[in-house]
Amino acid sequence: MFKKRSLLLIGALACLSFNASAESWRAWNIHNDGHPNTAAMDRFSELVNEATSGEITVEVFHGGVLGSQPDALEQVRLGAIEVGNFNLGPIGPVVKEANLVSLPFIFKSVPHMFRVLEGEAGQTIGDAMAAAGLKPLAWVDAGARSFYSQKPIETPADVEGLKIRVMNNDLYTSMISAMGGNPSPMAFSEVQQALKTGVVDGAENNFPSFKNVGHYEVTTHYSLSEHLIIPECICVNTAKFDALSAELQAAVRGAAEEAALFQRELWAVQSEQARKDVEAAGIVVNEIADKGPFQAAMVKVYDDYLAANPDMAKLVEMAQATE
Repeated sequence: MFKKRSLLLIGALACLSFNASAESWRAWNIHNDGHPNTAAMDRFSELVNEATSGEITVEVFHGGVLGSQPDALEQVRLGAIEVGNFNLGPIGPVVKEANLVSLPFIFKSVPHMFRVLEGEAGQTIGDAMAAAGLKPLAWVDAGARSFYSQKPIETPADVEGLKIRVMNNDLYTSMISAMGGNPSPMAFSEVQQALKTGVVDGAENNFPSFKNVGHYEVTTHYSLSEHLIIPECICVNTAKFDALSAELQAAVRGAAEEAALFQRELWAVQSEQARKDVEAAGIVVNEIADKGPFQAAMVKVYDDYLAANPDMAKLVEMAQATE
């Protein structure tokens, strides 16, 4: 009897020891149910638990309940939250290298964007982010932003004179100005009414957003300029990750990479369906076979940006040289 109780006690102490060494991480996600990133972050949590045999568990908090994206970025950098699914746009003010993705027409397509990020340029961006406390484990899709308006946009000349709503960023306003348009920064919540009443002539976003917020109801054409392709990342606090053993690091990174591939598949399906839905509703979608004229129109935008940020020149060259 004594021996049996001793064995039970040893087993219980072993469990307590294991639980004491296990790490519980929190993960931030701004999206809600039904979004590809929400499903992917849940998948990431499951994969981490499996790959580490429970040594690391991840609880994902969806819908931005742990704070706004700028707040969550800072919390992950400080280690108050361990993981976040972030858009690279807001990371630019913190890590200048991440601003590469906000340069208009820097990427030829979504696949080209991933080739850039998975190459030397992406390594440079990732290293700079890690140095700022925000290590990217994997890149995820957030689609390509294109123009929509009351007429097709085939060349930069078609933007001339149009009032186009853009996000509040000097690079984006400069992009419209370089094509002869009138940039109109405004809150996203105001765009529907502005399009309806003619306060603006057009706006820009990806297919799912164009459909889900109803902007297709007050425009007639969607032109596939793909002028901005801003990815997202699954990022972890650098110090937390670096403190892990090599085996655990590989397990966590592998889980993120698998979850990211899962997200990309879901995003592709959702984006394709959104396009079908808006076309069925009467939107004319026009392809732009040659984006060269648009890229040529950005010369002054790039010149001004690189004059102010000369140390970004090499990174821009890396991206442009990627096939």
